[in-house]
Amino acid sequence: MKTSYTPALLAIPMAAMLVACGAKAPAPEPVRPVRAVEVRYDGVRETNRYAGVVRARHEVEEAFRVGGKVAQRRVDVGQVVHAGDVLAIIDETDYRLAADAAQQAAQAAASQARQAVSDHKRLEALKSDGSVSESDDERARTSAHTSIANAEAEANKLELARNRLKYTVLRASRTGVVTAVRLEVGQVVAEGQPVVSVAAEGEPEIVVDVPEDQVVSFQKAQYKVTLASASDESFDVTLREMSPQAAAQTRTYQARLKPTQARKLPLGATATLFVERAAAQSQVAAIPTSAITQSGGQPAVWVVRHKTGEEAFNVELSRVTVAGYRNDDVLVSGLPAGTLVVSAGVQKMSPGLQVALPAANAASAPLNDKVAAR
Repeated sequence: MKTSYTPALLAIPMAAMLVACGAKAPAPEPVRPVRAVEVRYDGVRETNRYAGVVRARHEVEEAFRVGGKVAQRRVDVGQVVHAGDVLAIIDETDYRLAADAAQQAAQAAASQARQAVSDHKRLEALKSDGSVSESDDERARTSAHTSIANAEAEANKLELARNRLKYTVLRASRTGVVTAVRLEVGQVVAEGQPVVSVAAEGEPEIVVDVPEDQVVSFQKAQYKVTLASASDESFDVTLREMSPQAAAQTRTYQARLKPTQARKLPLGATATLFVERAAAQSQVAAIPTSAITQSGGQPAVWVVRHKTGEEAFNVELSRVTVAGYRNDDVLVSGLPAGTLVVSAGVQKMSPGLQVALPAANAASAPLNDKVAAR
């Protein structure tokens, strides 16, 4: 009987291959480099933004002191004027006629006063010899005083009429730039109606409206401003004035801030005011918003730990309390000061995952055997 050993001989090499495969160790999981930030509870400040506008500290609304029809307009918006420059002229015809009439009336009153004084002097000379009675002398003296008073009144009316004639020419009361013109030739304007705005360029200010619930903290803050035309350049300002009364419609308080160092700003430009103040809660730390994840529906972060006796770092999930958000940061509490938290790639983390830190972070990593998730 012939026996075949072929199947058995083939099975031996296959078994050896299977044993060799089973004995091979799994490849170690690679260490993942991460970025981390340190939790700090000191110096956390809140920043708010307010939309504002650049205005002049001193701005005059020029107006005619008499009413009438506009005959000339001498300025345009943006034009620089100096004190005494003519801004506009109204028709002076009626005012010149009034001045002429007042002059004639003053001359007539002055003549009457001179005549009355002369008559009184003659009667007073005749009174000594009894040619003039006391009553006649009294009437002459009274007439002279009345005529003198009337002449003074007419002289004052003449001066008033001449002043009103001068008021038909509107002159700038100060040096500045024209920011608004509200009249045209042929338009009839009323006495005291604002027609031209002149703003002094030397002292620009930033004007913003502050909500009622932020007034107290606003006054204790630090301020920086950027303009829409130069958003990458900021400068410091200080609070000069806070309105003591809220606006009737908006219920906000107007704040005026001036540059710390004198500088020229374009009037009417749009400005953004950055107000930085201490956080309402002192025991909060600011970390990047990208560091926040969730654990059981609650906010959490991945904390970097250094195990005792080992050189490697690993991560553990730790819950935190969120106090608020600001720009790209989130305000949290519940972690010891100095804790390192992963600030990027949190979606790729898993409990116990070994990570590598930059040298600056590695030196300050907490040394713990294990930290349970909070």
